[in-house]
Amino acid sequence: MSTFNIYCDESCHLENDHQKAMVLGGIWCEKKFVSWHFKNIREIKKKHGLDPFFEIKWTKISPAKTDFYLDVIRYFFQEQSLHFRGLVVPEKQKINHQNFSQTHDQWYYKMYFSMLKTIFSPQDSYNIYLDIKDTNGGKKAKNLHNVLCNSLYDFEKTVIQKIQIVESHHIELMQLSDLFIGALSYFHRNLSENSAKNKCIQEIKKLSGYSLEKNTLLREEKFNLFIWEAK
Repeated sequence: MSTFNIYCDESCHLENDHQKAMVLGGIWCEKKFVSWHFKNIREIKKKHGLDPFFEIKWTKISPAKTDFYLDVIRYFFQEQSLHFRGLVVPEKQKINHQNFSQTHDQWYYKMYFSMLKTIFSPQDSYNIYLDIKDTNGGKKAKNLHNVLCNSLYDFEKTVIQKIQIVESHHIELMQLSDLFIGALSYFHRNLSENSAKNKCIQEIKKLSGYSLEKNTLLREEKFNLFIWEAK
């Protein structure tokens, strides 16, 4: 039995934020490797003349930091113990909650389960860390824990041991999650004005071998994508 940490982030998930695409996703790895990755990513920051506690964020990508962000992306793809799973809703405006007798929040939890379920194995245990920035973060974390455990028949919470809200500027793997989610959101919103961000997206496409437009195979373990379409 192994213990895994999953670092989850979200982009454009609010119901009325007037954004075209929503993205949920997470970086995951075995707990025993977490401090090793923190150390290595901080070394990459120092190599590029940055403070070791500089926060990696999609919104901070600029031409001056292009090489740094490309190195971080390459680090993810070269490290076998690191994995990413992302769920993209390309056209959020097509969702009709009334037709399915659900609220936006209920649908949000369903999407989180859809994003995470392929990661889980009943033989292992998981700690999930969320970067939720809105005022309902604590309630969302508790509700999500219950939804996930009930969906997996994990009533004793032995598989999903905890879900905790954390601040991303302390956690390099959460920052890596922000980077990939930001790239998917930028790509699926058809944005292209930032040349440095475009280079990062091209590097992700090249190293993953995927166009970012379609689902990967369900058992893809390195860079796994689910493009969700409204029925």
